[in-house]
Amino acid sequence: LKLFGCSISSHELTQQSCRCQASMAMYSASTLMAMQPCDPSSAFFGFMGVTSALVFANLGAAYGTAKSGVGIASMGVMRPDMIMKSIIPVVMAGVLGIYGLITAVIINGKMDAANYSAYSGYAHLGAGLTVGMSSLAAGLAIGIVGDAGVRANAQQPKLFVGMILILIFAEALGLYGLIVGLVVASTAEGKGKGLCSPYNQ
Repeated sequence: LKLFGCSISSHELTQQSCRCQASMAMYSASTLMAMQPCDPSSAFFGFMGVTSALVFANLGAAYGTAKSGVGIASMGVMRPDMIMKSIIPVVMAGVLGIYGLITAVIINGKMDAANYSAYSGYAHLGAGLTVGMSSLAAGLAIGIVGDAGVRANAQQPKLFVGMILILIFAEALGLYGLIVGLVVASTAEGKGKGLCSPYNQ
C-alpha cells in the first residue's frame, strides 16, 4: 500500500490505526474523568441562605415582640402588677431571632470561596429558608396569641397556663425549622465535597 509516496504494509497500517484509537480512547476517558471547576455563582445561593435565615427569623421576632408589646402596654394601664408576668411572649419571640443568628453563622462558617459546589449552595439556601420561614410563622403565632393572651389574662388569671402552653407549641414551630436547617447545613459539607475542582486553579 502506497501512502503519500511511501510504501506501508497492511500490518503497519493496522498497528498505527490501533494506536490512534487507543490514544483517542484515553483522551476521551481523561476528559470525562476530569472534574469540572466549581461555579463561582454557587456562593450566591449560600449567602442567600445566610440572609434568609437571619432576615426572616428577625421579621418573625419583630412581629411577635411588637404585637405582644402592644397588648402588654394596653393591659399595663389597668393592671401594672402583671406586666412582668406578661412579658413571656416577648421573650419567646426574641428567641426566634437567635435561631436565625445561629443558622446564619453556621452556614457562613461552612462556605468555601474556591471549592464551593452547587450542591452545597442549594443545600445552604434550603437550610436558611427552612429556619427563616419557620421562625417567621412562629413569630406570627406568638404575636397574635401573646396580644390576646395577656389582655385576657388580666381579666381572668386562670388563663395563664393555657396561654403559656399555646406559646410553647407556637415556639416549637421555629424549633422544628432550626433542627432541620442545622441537619441540612451540616450534612451538606460532607456530601458536597469532591463534586468540583477549585475554580482558581
